[in-house]
Formats: sequence, C-alpha cells, structure tokens
Amino acid sequence: MTQTQSSRPMTQRLEWPHAEVRLSGPASIVEADGLICIARGTPEFPTEAALPAESPVAAAWLALFRQHGADAPTKVHGRFGVTIIDTRARSVFLASDRFGTAPWCFTRRGERLIVADRADLAADTQSTLSPSAVYSYLFHHMIPSPTTIFDDVKRLEGGHRLQWNGAEPNIDAWWRPVFTEPRSIDFADAKAQFMGIIENAVRRASSAGHVGSFLSGGTDSSTVAGMLCKVLGKPAETYSMGFDASGYDEMEYARLASQHFGTKHHEYYVTPEDLLDGIPKVARHYDQPFGNSSAVPAWLCASLAKRDGIDTLLAGDGGDELFGGNTRYAKQKVFSWYGDLPSALRHGIFEPLLNLDISKRIPIVKKAASYVEQARVPLPDRIYQYTLLVRLGAENLLTPDYLAQINQNAPAQANRDIWARIKADSDLNRMLAFDWKYTLADNDLPKILGTTDLAGMGVEFPLLDDALLDFSLALPLDYKLRGFKLRWFFKEALRDFLPESIIKKKKHGFGLPFGVWACQHAGLRNLAGDTLNQLKQRGIVQPKLIDRLVTELLPAHPGYYGELIWILVMLELWFEGQRTSKT
Repeated sequence: MTQTQSSRPMTQRLEWPHAEVRLSGPASIVEADGLICIARGTPEFPTEAALPAESPVAAAWLALFRQHGADAPTKVHGRFGVTIIDTRARSVFLASDRFGTAPWCFTRRGERLIVADRADLAADTQSTLSPSAVYSYLFHHMIPSPTTIFDDVKRLEGGHRLQWNGAEPNIDAWWRPVFTEPRSIDFADAKAQFMGIIENAVRRASSAGHVGSFLSGGTDSSTVAGMLCKVLGKPAETYSMGFDASGYDEMEYARLASQHFGTKHHEYYVTPEDLLDGIPKVARHYDQPFGNSSAVPAWLCASLAKRDGIDTLLAGDGGDELFGGNTRYAKQKVFSWYGDLPSALRHGIFEPLLNLDISKRIPIVKKAASYVEQARVPLPDRIYQYTLLVRLGAENLLTPDYLAQINQNAPAQANRDIWARIKADSDLNRMLAFDWKYTLADNDLPKILGTTDLAGMGVEFPLLDDALLDFSLALPLDYKLRGFKLRWFFKEALRDFLPESIIKKKKHGFGLPFGVWACQHAGLRNLAGDTLNQLKQRGIVQPKLIDRLVTELLPAHPGYYGELIWILVMLELWFEGQRTSKT
C-alpha cells in the first residue's frame, strides 16, 4: 500500500496484482488473513453480531463478511461504502448503502479492477468523455448512476453490490424497497413510533463532535433543528442562507423556526460576489458535471458553520420523498383520473371531440385538450414533459455533429427501466421510490455531500435513517397524500412540535436567483459570457445560440434561460478543471 500524489485529489493508492483502490479522502483500512477491507461512511453494525470490541469500522466489516459473505450489507444500517479485496481468490467485493452516500466508481483495465471513491479518480488517460453522459447531464442537470461522465467508468448504485473475480463484474441489488400499503393503521401509535425514530436518528447523528443543523425554514429542516435542540438539551447551532431577490428568500420562516425552538441562529445573505467566488470552486470540486444551482448556497452555508467550529451539519433531506411532499405527486394524481375512465369514453368520445379544429379555439376546451394530451403520456415519461431540454428541443441546443453521437431516447429508456423495477401497487409509491434514486441519491444528496466536503464539514441525514425509511414503507397511501394534502401524516404527527405557520407554508428550498442577478451584475454576466464562449469551442452547443443567450434571451426570460446558462456554465467550468478532458 503506497501513498501517492496525483493531479486529481488522491490521498491513497492501494495496489494488488488484480485490483487497485484509489481514495481521495479518509477510510478505515484493515488487512487480515488475505482479506483487505476499505470502509467509508458511518455504518451502524448489528449489536447481536460477534464483532471485535472497539474495532475499527473495517475490522467490523471483515467480521461480518466472514459470517455472511455477500449478504453482509443486509446486516448493516446507516451510511457506508465498503470494498473487500481477497488477495488469495483474486476477487473484489463492493457495496454501497441504500442511497449511495459513500459511492464507489470502477472500471476494468485488462485483468485488473480499478475502484475509486470518485469517477475522475477511476478514470485515466484511456478514458474519454461520453457524449451520451453529457446529454444525460443536460436532461437531468446531473448524471444518474450507474453511468458517469467517463465512457468506461461506472458508479455503483445505492443499495447495490458488485462481485468480481476477473470476468465481467456481477452487479445486483442487495436492497430494494417493498411497500405494504395497508388500508389503515392506528394514528396515535404511528405518531409515537415516528417521533421516537426521528429522535433516535438525530441522537445518533449528533453523537460526536460539535454538531449544527441546516435550517431553511421548511418542515424537514425545522424538524431536524428542533429535535437537535431536544437531544442536546440546549440551543442548537442553526444555519440559513438568504437571497435579496423577490420570490427567492424564505428567511422569515427560518427565523420563526429558530425562535420557536430557541436555536442559536446564524444567517447569511448571499451576494453576487459570493457566486463569482463560489461557482468555479463548486463546479470543479465534483467528480463529474453537476448542475444543481443550490449547491453554491449550500457550500456557503457549510463554510459559515465550519468557521464557527462546527464538525457536522444535520440536513433535512428525505422528508418529501419518504412521506409524499412534492407537488408533482398531487399533480400526477389528477392525471391518473383520466386513465381510470372507460376506454370507450376516452378513445371514442373525448379524444375525437378535443381534436376538432373548433375545440382548439375555445379556451376551456383547449385547456381540457392539454390535460388529455399530458394524461395520455404514461409514467414516468410524463414527469419529464416540461424539463428544460425537452422544452428547448435537443436539435435547437446541440450541434448536429454532437447530436449524431447521441441516442436521444437513452435517458427516457433508463427512466422506464428504473420505473419497471419498482415493486409497488400504486403510482404514488412508485413515484416515491423513483425519486429516491433520481431526486435523492443522484441529486440532492450529492449536492450536500459534495459541498460539505468542499467546506471540510461532515454531514448526516436523520430523515433518511433506515428505520424511518422502513416505517414509511408501511404507511397507508392516504397518510402520504390525502386528497391533495401532501404528506398528511408527516405534518399531522408534527403539529404539536412545529410552528403552525411552517406546517402550512409552501415548499421553497435554497433557490438561487442566478438569472436575475446575471442581468443586473456585470461580474456575473461577464463570467457567464466568458465561460459560454469557451464552451463554444467544444462543438457541443450551437454557437449561434450561445451568442444569443446572455445578450438577448437572458434579459427577456431571466428565470428560464438563467437555468440553461447555469447548467452550461457548470459544465464548462468542470471541463476546465479536467486536465485530460476530451470532448
């Protein structure tokens, strides 16, 4: 095992004849009897297992692996990523937790398997950038696993394991959600169990070091912050970001939550100058292009906490996706009504009537036609009908030469494949499980994990505790969406805990007024223009569109084209940070 220096952020390179592990951060490493274990994250091991007392995390994994082999991950809870190298059998075993919060990336080099905790560490001079992955980035604003930006590097999905002995890697799921969907349960019992799980999860997450909490003012972060105060028995340190732009700031709710629970609150208003400094740093820190615009505010928030001596921040991610809190869940319920109508009524009367020329000229009928048109699109395709790339049209964004290298149906087909593997009896629970991958594992969690790492900060997610996830799997459907009331049970159970104004507020989050500010602030406008001009040289985006974006389209529609400019700027800044980039 040798320490090496690299142009990429590598801290260790561990080598054997059949395998190599490259690490950018700390890991627990143990070697015993021909087995080497590299473990990351904050796993929780079963108390009934015969594990070595006071053992390192890697030693505990080895003990479990000897007992249970490839089923060892099923015995562990919490956040983890584990690699086990068998030097005698010349085999490799990888596993990632349910949401992939300590991910592994891998590629083959002849008879060797290269494993790394970052995609850009697994890649080398033989790797090239994938046009299909770039297209997927433009579609999702991130690159969903198992693909990465590199054509020959894969990322192990959350809840999956890999076994390799020199042939093709064998990859399967060690965990898949199973929804029970009971008709009813006792509310009082469920509430007591729910509150107990959250309290225990926050207690475990805050057990070491100086702990604080993100506080956006939403129900999730307010719940975590309030429970942290209860667990600590004193005011918790809470951190919020604000924006001096109409429609983007919800600091008043963060203040309400802080006053209600008595937290020691810290708030900061993000400025355009902060973005000038933060955008390049955040873009280049990720191991592949990442376009979530709230990443920079999250980094600023974590940096503020770091300066105050906080070791770990608790984040509220997960409440919406576990308990039915996103508005699209109610919206898709409306569309499902059309599918419940008799086929003869739909195809024999409504659709022919709505297709008449006169129908297209009557506003209320035209609106009905739009509803039917959307309702006829099956899930999950319907979810993406109004995404930026779909609305713009790839042919209007990408150059013909670049577009010719891409299968435009690939992202939609990947979405359908994920949808098809979900085992649930209702579209609502299918959407939840779908979001556990695309919204949480591939987007929101990497946002927080990446930005807190850049700030030198640890992070935990109490609302994604395995016990709370399992609890949510056994809730009745109308506990998640009652009529059009989003996450009904979550809010009712917390009604005596949270301020009423926060329970009633609409979801907002750490939005970023980039498009508005880029119109007003010369520095941001120049950053966008200069970066897009560099992107123009790569032959990906049509040069004529780039020429119009900042000077013409952005001022006319700051929100819409600000989003497009953002994801293109983050793409180019990431390219710049890669010495071996090939487009």
